[in-house]
This record gives sequence, C-alpha cells and structure tokens, in this order.
Amino acid sequence: MEVTLRTPQTADYEVIASWVVDKKACARWAGPSMPFPFAPESLPELLEMEGFASYCLSGSNNECVGFGQFWVANPGAVHIGRIIISPETRGIGAGRLLCERLIDTALRSTGAHTVTLRVYRDNHAARSLYSSLGFCVVESESTDDLLFMRTMPDQSRKADA
Repeated sequence: MEVTLRTPQTADYEVIASWVVDKKACARWAGPSMPFPFAPESLPELLEMEGFASYCLSGSNNECVGFGQFWVANPGAVHIGRIIISPETRGIGAGRLLCERLIDTALRSTGAHTVTLRVYRDNHAARSLYSSLGFCVVESESTDDLLFMRTMPDQSRKADA
C-alpha cells in the first residue's frame, strides 16, 4: 500500500466524519467531550487542542484513509491519539502505516524520546498493533476501560535503526 502522511484538507473531514457512525464510536475515537452528531466542517475546531498536530494518511489517489493526532504530554513525551482508519482499509496494514509515520513525525518535530497513548482494553487489534510497535502497558496509569501505553526511550522507533 502506497501512502503519504499529510496535513488534513477541508474535504478530508467529510470523509473522516463518515467513519464515525454513532455516539459510542465517537466517544471511543475522540473522547467523551466530543459531541455527536457533529457537522463535518466543525471537526477541525472540535478536534483542536493546545500544541496538537493533525495528520491524514492518504492513499495513492490522495484520499484520506486514516487520521491521527499528537501533542506533547509531558516534557520528553509525545502522546498520539484520535487514531481512526477507514472501514475499507482496516485489516490490511493501514493502521500500522499511520502509526509508524505519525510516531516518526511526532518524535522528529517535538524532540521527544518517549511516545504514549491510550487504548481501550477491549480493542484487541489496536493493542496488538501497539505492542508490536514497542509500546508497553503502564497499569499504574491505566483505568478499568483504558490502558495507558508507552515506549521506552531506547525503543522509541525501530525504523531509526
């Protein structure tokens, strides 16, 4: 799969909105404070956070097939989140490509040495992906529903080797 990580364009938010089919999916993707339903054109503002960066993963036809964000969580650590993949491209490696590129971009642009994320305990596919990318569970920062995961500073990116 040939893909590019790029800044979202106005039309991308219409596509991303079509992947969020109900209130539960919305909350699991963007957090409990995200309203549902929402107007696609309001997504850039709704997803805005201090110090964040948003990216789309686009295929060879430049159509958005994935979306994710990152922000500096703590000094030396960048947090990735709000990751979503189009239903049509799930299960064929698009999530891995998005995460790898998002992590590389986050580390380069922030100078962080650790990456963190949160994932629902029952999202086994995502948990498996994150583990394979070098993330480890930190139970002391997890909840009953969400696992907090982080990379170790010396494992931040296998791709740098």
